[in-house]
Amino acid sequence: MSELKHIPVLMNEAVQDLAIRENGVYVDATVGFGGYTELIASQLISGKVIGIDADRQALNLVEQRLSSQIIEGKIILKHSNFRFIEQVLAELRISSVDGIVADLGLSSMELDDSSRGFSFKEEAQLDMRFDISSEGLTAEEIVNTYSQDELAELFRNLGDEPFAGRIARVIVENRKKTSIKTTTQLVNIILSIVPSKFAKKSIHPATRVFQALRMEVNDEIGALNALLASALNLLNPSGRLAVVSFHSGEDRIVKNTFREWKTQGFVNVLTKKPITPSEIELGANPRSRSAKLRIIEKI
Repeated sequence: MSELKHIPVLMNEAVQDLAIRENGVYVDATVGFGGYTELIASQLISGKVIGIDADRQALNLVEQRLSSQIIEGKIILKHSNFRFIEQVLAELRISSVDGIVADLGLSSMELDDSSRGFSFKEEAQLDMRFDISSEGLTAEEIVNTYSQDELAELFRNLGDEPFAGRIARVIVENRKKTSIKTTTQLVNIILSIVPSKFAKKSIHPATRVFQALRMEVNDEIGALNALLASALNLLNPSGRLAVVSFHSGEDRIVKNTFREWKTQGFVNVLTKKPITPSEIELGANPRSRSAKLRIIEKI
């Protein structure tokens, strides 16, 4: 995994709009390969950035790559899910911060590491846990134990999958014969259902189902709601929160939450419309195509 790379999405825009103060305290809620953390730290003198990630393997790489800034005290890394951001900061005796950034997308390192089961391009066990040291739910358990209706609802709600019902039905039919344990087994089921005219499009037919499974395994919607609830309490006046989302449901939650906070007089919304990747970024990183950045400033 040491050779894997991660291309942060909308990083420059997000960090620029955090309006970094050289003595401020910031949180990168999704460290990944450390791109956001490194850029924030480069603008600090006496400040610090706390990087949180549920993926221990990713943090190990960042610890090596950014060791000098960690030794200087500019960067503190913590292994945790960002839903526990308040507990993480409390352990560090930090009660408030000047900015928080959260990139909700899957790290390219995780996607390209075939052993994790995130990718439909490689043969692997259906795992999909961000934290493989945990004993939490796996994608294999979901596809083999959820009812047909539960699977269809999952693929529809978290994947926006137009063939959710058909895919769920065939999964249930297949698992009666043999357990579905690998990514290849699941991909073949999906390809048997999705009409060829849809399979020829730029997005692989398995994309939406794999996304839905990953989000369910890691309770990403629940974690996002918890992060947002904590973030408003943690921000100092004039502190900013930047969120990069890749899924329409996540973006809807962020947009509606920011709008509600504005109505209640808690924040100013700095992005009337979400910031999206430039043509240059899209060309360099096609995975950024669905990214949307929204930012608020606490009053």
